[in-house]
Amino acid sequence: MTFRMDEKMKHRQVTTRRGFIATASLTTGAPFVSRLSWAAGSPMQKLQYAAIGVGGRGAHDINSMSGHKQVQMVAAADVDSSECKKLTAKKAGVKTFSDWREMLQVDDIDILSVSTPDHMHGIMALSAINMGKHVYVQKPLAQTIGECRAMQQAANHNKVIVQMGTQGASSFNDRMAVELVQGQFIGKVTEAWVLCGKSWGDKNPLPDREDPIPDGLDWDGWLGVGEKRPYLNNYYHPKNWRKRQGFGTGTLGDMGCHIFNAMYRGLALTAPKRVRSSTPVPNQYNWTGNERVEYDFPGSKYTDGDLKVFWVSGKQRPPKELTALIPEGIKYRFGCLLKGEKGVLLLRHGSSPVLLPAEKYAGVRPKKLEPIGHHDAFIGAVLDGNRKRLLSPIDYAAPMTEFILLGNIAMQHSPHWLEWDAKQAVITNHKDANRNIHRTYRTGWDIMEG
Repeated sequence: MTFRMDEKMKHRQVTTRRGFIATASLTTGAPFVSRLSWAAGSPMQKLQYAAIGVGGRGAHDINSMSGHKQVQMVAAADVDSSECKKLTAKKAGVKTFSDWREMLQVDDIDILSVSTPDHMHGIMALSAINMGKHVYVQKPLAQTIGECRAMQQAANHNKVIVQMGTQGASSFNDRMAVELVQGQFIGKVTEAWVLCGKSWGDKNPLPDREDPIPDGLDWDGWLGVGEKRPYLNNYYHPKNWRKRQGFGTGTLGDMGCHIFNAMYRGLALTAPKRVRSSTPVPNQYNWTGNERVEYDFPGSKYTDGDLKVFWVSGKQRPPKELTALIPEGIKYRFGCLLKGEKGVLLLRHGSSPVLLPAEKYAGVRPKKLEPIGHHDAFIGAVLDGNRKRLLSPIDYAAPMTEFILLGNIAMQHSPHWLEWDAKQAVITNHKDANRNIHRTYRTGWDIMEG
């Protein structure tokens, strides 16, 4: 069944091996009413927390969420039983599951984290949202634009809090970058280059073999909504899935939501008007490396008219006229260079922003910003119902993830310009490219009818 979203969407559903069905209407009836009315006024009560994805980034999310004084972890799901054993050795009393759909049947789960490969974000988050759960979902928000739209509509309808796991958005560095951009220290921005030193690509074809599935790994559960594939040792699980079409979203999908954040927020950008890639078209199974994507964005009050934004990864680099301004010793493997009327601003992922040329801005001192915890902000928003405290809420995260995923679509149809109608979620000049806006779920994993 093809995953689609439109205004006449019927009931969503997700089925488990035991016949579990969770439904919520987006067109009729009242939104879900949370049981959390006690939470803000009663410090003795705790939010009941469950996690999908226990290893890797999941372990970090679990530590951050369960460490909050008003959170109690009650359940977790992971297709790798060894990860569940590690968790229960540290956190006694947490109930673990191989199948996340069975875990969602646990009574009184209030908040959920989704820390899995990209292809499962949409179905997991949507299922929880439609059951009235508040969700912290890792980046990218989803694997397709259609899923992003559905998640945003479902979250708003069900009145739940959804935060994307771009923790850098709450950091001093990104927030300071936004202050510098909107304070127009470099004047209005005329051009932007976003760069990433990683390269989640593989030009090789799918290996013609099948390896034994390790004991304790539910391979069919790992594939989930993805197409049926033979198990290949270290090819997908636990890390290399980021390179694989149908499961990961390549370098742009993996790192874009982090690195674009300060620029996108600071410049108050909306949806791009068009996008193209000069990256070689990836093969059927894998994303390509050394990406180069060009976006045309409508202007904002912080730009000098419409804005060209370039994404480069791997060996691709910004022009030397900009990088030559960066003093020796300043590291910038991940970041963004904003060219302005008065100067250049280097936004570094994970590090403080730098105004260039350095001698011109030697006396500039950023104002003090209070620390914000990305996970703590999510929990606080759930407790008091205030989305405004979030820096990656669903209404911000969905549009940002959409334009990043649009770049992936452009790579699949390189080198053509794709004209984008954001309101209708349609590529107007390339019929075949529209097939990449939605996706097909494997039989037995349908999330909705319509």
